[in-house]
Amino acid sequence: MAGTDLVVIGAGPGGYVAAIRAAQLGMKVVIAEKDACGGTCLNYGCIPTKALYKNAQVMGYMDRSREFGIEIDGYRLDMEQVQARKNKIVKTLTGGVEYLLKSNKVAIEKGCAKIIKAGLVEVTGKDGTVKRLETKRILIASGSKSSRLPIEGMDLEGVITSKEALDMKTVPEEIVIIGGGVIGIEFAGIYQSFGAKVTVVEFMPHIIPNVDVEITSRLKSLLEKRGISIMTGSKVEKIEKKGNNLSVQVDAGGKKQVLSCGQVLVSTGREMDADGLNLDGAGVRYDRKGIKVDENYETNVPGIYAIGDVTGRVMLAHVASEEGKTAVERMAGEKTEVDYSLIPNSIFTFPDVSSIGLSEEQAKEQGIEYITSKYQFSGNGKALTMGDAEGMVKVIAAKDKSRLLGVHIIGPNASDLIAEAAIAMNGMFTVEEAAGVMHGHPTLSEAFEGGLSNLLGKAIHMPPVKNR
Repeated sequence: MAGTDLVVIGAGPGGYVAAIRAAQLGMKVVIAEKDACGGTCLNYGCIPTKALYKNAQVMGYMDRSREFGIEIDGYRLDMEQVQARKNKIVKTLTGGVEYLLKSNKVAIEKGCAKIIKAGLVEVTGKDGTVKRLETKRILIASGSKSSRLPIEGMDLEGVITSKEALDMKTVPEEIVIIGGGVIGIEFAGIYQSFGAKVTVVEFMPHIIPNVDVEITSRLKSLLEKRGISIMTGSKVEKIEKKGNNLSVQVDAGGKKQVLSCGQVLVSTGREMDADGLNLDGAGVRYDRKGIKVDENYETNVPGIYAIGDVTGRVMLAHVASEEGKTAVERMAGEKTEVDYSLIPNSIFTFPDVSSIGLSEEQAKEQGIEYITSKYQFSGNGKALTMGDAEGMVKVIAAKDKSRLLGVHIIGPNASDLIAEAAIAMNGMFTVEEAAGVMHGHPTLSEAFEGGLSNLLGKAIHMPPVKNR
């Protein structure tokens, strides 16, 4: 196909957003995708896990129905229906992505893409047909794949990644999850709600690294209260088959333990997916973390760009989307940029955790003078009516109150509430300005207002606390 301005490799949240934005800017665009449109996030990650999370949430309410004065004699989990619901949601959204691409006149080529050189891409379809695409620019948005540690027994039947975990037909009686990051903790909550006995083994001293330690410590306590066993500072040494079960050998701070389970979920992070791209042949520079790019997202080869997980910068769907828009806008001469200091991050567990900006530990490391404030959801009327009042809003601000440094929320709807903090921080509000925004009552957002007001000594619905 001659005369193309841009070939995008990968139709995930980075690739399809970049393709549509490029088309809006007047470019003739082709997007190549070896799987379904929407990428890992839509097909095997963000969306299907949230569908299962909602199932787990509903079951949690049913288990606690007596608290609300509702008697339920009994219920059962129908995994066939659970999967059907999840698949319907995914199909709807993948179809929506294809529709958006086509409506923006983006040509879709299904198949595996290979970069021959700058300006030339080959796409091999499932039937073996090869199509050559000549183009002015190439944008790599091929995403990431699950990484596996070199642990003996990782290839045993029953040892799965998050992709297989999403298609579970039955719930194991016991499961060991290797890795206490976002993926591992989200699945821990889902499996436990579905009735499994869950043990999480995390190598680091805290679950979910890079999140404020006070928040993750609170989350660990709440998850353990639900019955999830969490072993931090622990290392899986070996997995063996023992009869019908798997035997997981763990070094827990020098103490050897053996865990027996029906399944092992490996969630030890993700790595760039550059399979078949021919980066070496095309001369594109990369390392084990990802493809190297400059401020314009251009690689060392002029005319070849990369965004999203494949660069190894920040592996989040919304970051990939922002990078995709920014990359093509810079191709068009616009000087937009992504602010990597203000990336909202959410963990869908029980309860939700969301954050933006600096953690308290990061503020200390950077030598910033700061103050903190915490508002407990136990003092929030809306949270109490929901029966979901565990957690808090933690606000970190500059000592002179000139700006917010970080906001961390553990509690109901934290993933939605963090948007308010994002707006305030992107708008560079002072503490006074952010606290001066009127909030409706009764709403969960009042907890954010309470945390801000306390920094000013103006909190009404909490006892006076001396700020640090």
